[in-house]
Amino acid sequence: MANGWESNSVQAQMEAHEINQSEQVRAQEVVDEKERVGRLKAEEARKVQALQLTRARIREQLSRTSNERYTSLLNTELQQIEGELAKLV
Repeated sequence: MANGWESNSVQAQMEAHEINQSEQVRAQEVVDEKERVGRLKAEEARKVQALQLTRARIREQLSRTSNERYTSLLNTELQQIEGELAKLV
């Protein structure tokens, strides 16, 4: 009888260990997912900031130019930048 109880105890310990390992894996997956989401948000924020800076630079150039062709080019670029910003924000 003692051997039966011992093997049941060992089996229960092994099952508990497997359950603990799977819980640790799931917990790590949750942490990894949160980090991935955080990185994506940071990347998106950097893109928005870069587009805003580009828009400001284009507007500044528009205020200084008198060349119609260059003004047209800058207006086209400005529209594209504002379209990209609208998608992200």
